[in-house]
Amino acid sequence: MNAEQQTRAWLEEYRAPDASAAHLLCDRHDPEGVAFTLVEPDLTFESMTWAQLAHESRAMATVLAGRGVRRGDRVPVLLGKRRALVVTLLGLWRLGAVHVPLFTAFATGAIELRTEGSGAQFVITDASQRDKVDPIDAVTVLDVDELVAESVSAEPLAESVAIGGDATLAQLYTSGTTGKPKGVPVPLFSLAAFQTYLHYSLDVNADDVFWNAADPGWAYGLYYALLAPMVAGRTSLLLNQGFTPESTVAVIREFGVTNFAAAPTIYRAMRASADLDGIVLRRASSAGEPLTPDIVSWGVENLGCEVRDHYGQTELGMVIGNHWHPELAEPLKPGSMGQAMPGFTGGIAEGQIALDVQASPLLWFSGYDAAPEKTAERFTADGKWYLTADTGKVDDEGYFSFTSRDDDVILAAGYRIGPFDVESVLAGHPAVNEVAVVGRPDPEGIRGEVVEAFVVLSEGYAAGDALATELKNLVRDEYSKHAYPRTVHFVDALPKTPSGKIQRFVLRREG
Repeated sequence: MNAEQQTRAWLEEYRAPDASAAHLLCDRHDPEGVAFTLVEPDLTFESMTWAQLAHESRAMATVLAGRGVRRGDRVPVLLGKRRALVVTLLGLWRLGAVHVPLFTAFATGAIELRTEGSGAQFVITDASQRDKVDPIDAVTVLDVDELVAESVSAEPLAESVAIGGDATLAQLYTSGTTGKPKGVPVPLFSLAAFQTYLHYSLDVNADDVFWNAADPGWAYGLYYALLAPMVAGRTSLLLNQGFTPESTVAVIREFGVTNFAAAPTIYRAMRASADLDGIVLRRASSAGEPLTPDIVSWGVENLGCEVRDHYGQTELGMVIGNHWHPELAEPLKPGSMGQAMPGFTGGIAEGQIALDVQASPLLWFSGYDAAPEKTAERFTADGKWYLTADTGKVDDEGYFSFTSRDDDVILAAGYRIGPFDVESVLAGHPAVNEVAVVGRPDPEGIRGEVVEAFVVLSEGYAAGDALATELKNLVRDEYSKHAYPRTVHFVDALPKTPSGKIQRFVLRREG
């Protein structure tokens, strides 16, 4: 069958009223096949088979049920890329609970926004992250290593809950721009869209050593390092370590990675400092921020293949790309992020990159959690188009090009950072009278954008390096170390519209 027929077949299966997450993500696969290659920083590793994952997650489900986790519960999980992460997530899904991803670089403030926003009663973490979660009131903290130890002797769950294709599997949070991060419920049938991307855009086949280096605390990592390989029965490599160019190349070389996906920041950092001798990839893909043409040509010369750009959002998964699968592969156009993925029909509406709702059967976003006004902003008044809030253009051959964000999200090192979140932390400092946060081009040319803060001081406070450092550390320690401002500008006033709205575009241009 062709690509459109295949995507519709996946959609029909995964949207069935009796669809089971545990069955689709694990139990139907070859028990002896390898589900995950789990790599430690010293490059020691263990292979986890589908049979092991099935058994351990069934026992974990029993333990979690004993602690009070029930169907429909939102359960944030704050763990590194370790064995316990995938066992815990599948254990939750066996119970019909909803996973709320947390990034391990988050500080207490970012974690609290997501636990409160989701109405969570439990948070699962380990000793390395516990001090961030303990200050949060009204949640019960479950230590994953205690759960794992208890599960060794637990009776495995006999029957997993079949939630049906329209029920919620996970709930992610967007980067806030003018308000708190918005909850994005991800239904089970979204697996059809995720598998389509894995198969047709990334072209991951059974012989590949596949590594998506994104963190599962964010959409690209959750969707395409965990969920898509699991539903497709493909082996996924997880490195239990943060990014460095040297460790990335060492893993590619040691494990013979053939199919690699990462943010442009990672490719730029590899280009700047890594020894790539002997590295040959079959496929290399990029997502998270626009990919500059120089990386494409660099990839051909240094990785054995061009780096292909792809585009998506937390609310969508990936929907546009320079697809790798031979059935869909087309020559690259400089500056283009490719063509619509099977199952989606794109266009331009109200000046934005948009999706035709009726002609996009894989479109799974139906609205933000308890935020109807914000949901309405994502669609045209007649409901025909989903609006991405990204401006762009499309040519006669269906190639899309990104122009700019239509809102103020900062794209830094592959992460989407909401100015409001950072501003909220800075505004709590007594020296800060007013503050605006923007993204500006990284002077080193690696991160894409860097966070910069513009601060109007309260009366009695003086600008200086010590105060700037104090404000940077405030964000790093109370919100997240990936979002702290690299530069703090002290200004007399912020540019505003006549109605009092901050003109961040002026700061981006003149800062």
